Amino acid sequence: MTGGSNGPSVVLVGPPGSGKSTVGAIVAERLGAAYRDTDADIVATAGKPVADIFLDEGEPHFRALEAAAVRTALVEHEGVLSLGGGAILREDTRALLATHPVVFLDVTLHDAVKRVGLDAPRPLLIGNPRARWRELMAQRRPLYSEVARVVVATDGLTPEQVADAVLTALELEKA
Repeated sequence: MTGGSNGPSVVLVGPPGSGKSTVGAIVAERLGAAYRDTDADIVATAGKPVADIFLDEGEPHFRALEAAAVRTALVEHEGVLSLGGGAILREDTRALLATHPVVFLDVTLHDAVKRVGLDAPRPLLIGNPRARWRELMAQRRPLYSEVARVVVATDGLTPEQVADAVLTALELEKA
């Protein structure tokens, strides 16, 4: 299950707290593949944290950087790729994802809060983080589902169990 010249072997999408980074690293290790996170690519390119990009240049600038990072990673990377939670907002990005094995890591607010506390520096959750998270999910859940070949519910599971579910789901999807 490698991406070869066709891009990543798996692309993980989902909201903050779904475990994209943690699970992605585990899946990559199990596949003997490289792991890449487009948020890390953006930070490397911009030379500052995502939260600072939002505050200094605004969300539209960040989204443009994000779209470029996703486009590049889908072409260059052959391992496991995690996208930032809002990467699926752009129609052109969703179109690019159509030919890739995308897994939506779905999580409830309850588990997301347990995992990230929602008090980490997340610019889109400023104010009332729980209410903002619910609003974001109402907007994004249909988009995550649109791009995903597989949905894995992560609630109550350890990162290792989620990685198992991702790998099993991808194998079943290929069969």
